[in-house]
Amino acid sequence: MADVLQLNNNSLQVPGEDRSASTSPSGSPSPSRNECNITPLTPSPSPRTEIRPRVARPFSVVVAIDFGTTSSGYAFSFTEDPETIHMMRRWEGGDPGVANQKSPTCLLLTPDLRFHSFGFAARDSYHDIDPEEARHWLYFDKFKMKIHSTSDLTMETELESVSGRRVRAIEVFAHALRFFREHALKEVKDQSYSVLEGNEVRWVITVPAVWRQPAKQFMREAAYLAGLVTPDSPEQLLIALEPEAASIYCRKLRLHQVIDLSQGLVTNGLDLDGSRSFDSSFRQARVQLRRARHSRTFLVESGTGELWSEMQTGDRYIVADCGGGTVDLTVHQIEQPQGTLKELYKASGGPYGAVGVDLAFEAMLCQIFGADFIESFKAKRPAAWVDLTIAFEARKRTAAPGRANSLNISLPFSFIDFYKQHRGQSVETALRKSNMNFIKWSSQGMLRLSADAMNELFQPTINNIIKHIENLMQKEEVKGVRFLFLVGGFAESPMLQRAAQNALGRNCRIIIPHDVGLTILKGAVLFGLDPTVVHVRRCPLTYGVGVLNRFVAGRHPRDKLLIKDGREWCTDILDRFVSIDQSVALGEVVRRSYTPARMGQRKIIINIYCSDIDDVTYITDPGVRKCGAITLDLLESGAVAASASDNNKGSAFERREIRTTMQFGDTEIKVTAVDVVTGRLVRASIDFLSN
Repeated sequence: MADVLQLNNNSLQVPGEDRSASTSPSGSPSPSRNECNITPLTPSPSPRTEIRPRVARPFSVVVAIDFGTTSSGYAFSFTEDPETIHMMRRWEGGDPGVANQKSPTCLLLTPDLRFHSFGFAARDSYHDIDPEEARHWLYFDKFKMKIHSTSDLTMETELESVSGRRVRAIEVFAHALRFFREHALKEVKDQSYSVLEGNEVRWVITVPAVWRQPAKQFMREAAYLAGLVTPDSPEQLLIALEPEAASIYCRKLRLHQVIDLSQGLVTNGLDLDGSRSFDSSFRQARVQLRRARHSRTFLVESGTGELWSEMQTGDRYIVADCGGGTVDLTVHQIEQPQGTLKELYKASGGPYGAVGVDLAFEAMLCQIFGADFIESFKAKRPAAWVDLTIAFEARKRTAAPGRANSLNISLPFSFIDFYKQHRGQSVETALRKSNMNFIKWSSQGMLRLSADAMNELFQPTINNIIKHIENLMQKEEVKGVRFLFLVGGFAESPMLQRAAQNALGRNCRIIIPHDVGLTILKGAVLFGLDPTVVHVRRCPLTYGVGVLNRFVAGRHPRDKLLIKDGREWCTDILDRFVSIDQSVALGEVVRRSYTPARMGQRKIIINIYCSDIDDVTYITDPGVRKCGAITLDLLESGAVAASASDNNKGSAFERREIRTTMQFGDTEIKVTAVDVVTGRLVRASIDFLSN
């Protein structure tokens, strides 16, 4: 299979190899001269708007799955009643003192890798398995973080279970999505008055905005494997960005549906009128957040909510999605009067979610009992380790600023017993020798963490969040924001709320929706009902391909010179499609035209390069890496046969043109292609996972 292209305007053929199997390192590409150079027939320096007709909704229901690091859930809405959002049924099980309408993101597979259970059922079943037998089962939790932290994500990437056994990550995600598919469809059918066909359901899956294209494609492939949709109907599945979904829902909010942490200045720990302590306002906010979870059906405004009546044209706001694994920030502006959203700065964030507090707790245990013991305990008593993390999670959610009394965390008996066998001394002795004065031992088998100890566990993660928001607010495009919306499960934490108010409250109003943990899920449903609501997005990276240009002495380096058919060409030039942080409106497209290099060529493969800076000239520049490939399948479109037929007639083959159209304004990069001569569609795909 040859995948090189021919210059239409100069009749230049550049022979090459199969670039889909390139051995160049992705971090610093160094392809051969004749491998990466493509010259578009019709270069287009910037995206242009293509008017797309509004298509009637072919779907009867939208089902959104909020796939979170610590908890997940689904919601749905019928297109005939789009103002009503139905939340998933409550699940059996749960943690004492923890109210959550979603299910923990936990998966349990049998020793022969078959699906056993998900959520509370998986966690409880794993707890009940005999400790020796549990070592053969595969239990996964918080596995979504692996996708964020893996730089070379592929379909073969593996996940390690709590017991140490490994399995392909795509299968783990597919099991979880298949679970939600079955439960969601059953509930939808129970509430539907008609029989629903599979193609009447539009699915939406949420991902962090800071995820790059490989991770988004990974979730799409997992959905295909789970049977949500088929690869032949990609339009049935939308990938929603989590803070973007939250923003879509927030624009519907009424004043009674939010908590404004900025209301009332604080003087000596009291409100301005001295009527109540500042801490009590946080406690009241927390109670309201809990109460909001008791309803399963929510009504939303048909237009924008009354909260936005206070905003003027041009006002900006930030949505901070503080989840279990990541914190995602997006900056939006409402475009009046249509109510669509415009992204003002590229999505940013990092791994600053609530899991950071869990990792700090684990580091504290390592400091007290020894890292080698903790690793051994996790490997030999995996179910007991899960029990310990559950106990900490329940207490973590009760942590609040100003709390005076200690928090008790139960240690499993197997932990106490295993430590004595492993070290030959008691847990109490280990605590005493650790010299950690803010952690005590209770004779009832509990660790007693003082308020200072819990504060130390929270501070590194919270400081990262606050610092990131402060840095974002210094950007020219973001200065002058009026509102900061805190959403996501971690946003419910009074510790984070107090820190945000203290650090940022003077600059903007800090708003928390009542149903803060469900904000993204509801917004994802609204996005599925109207994917055009975010009208303008910012490009997270610079994208382009390597091309040949006329060599100009003095401007181009000599090591880029290629002489072909007596002509001098400069290789490795980056033909930029879009630039980092460039505004791209929905419907804007980038067009390039390519032609096969020889008669009967079956495929054209075009390597895509990206960079997190804009100041790049060549695909070999530092920071530029190969990130994916576009494949144009000429065989299925009939272009191969047409090319052969035209070639018999003479030079018509040289004018065979495949016009490629790329969209960068959606949540995923999309590509389509057409054979200009025949008018037939060319099967075009873009792959970021086979790099």
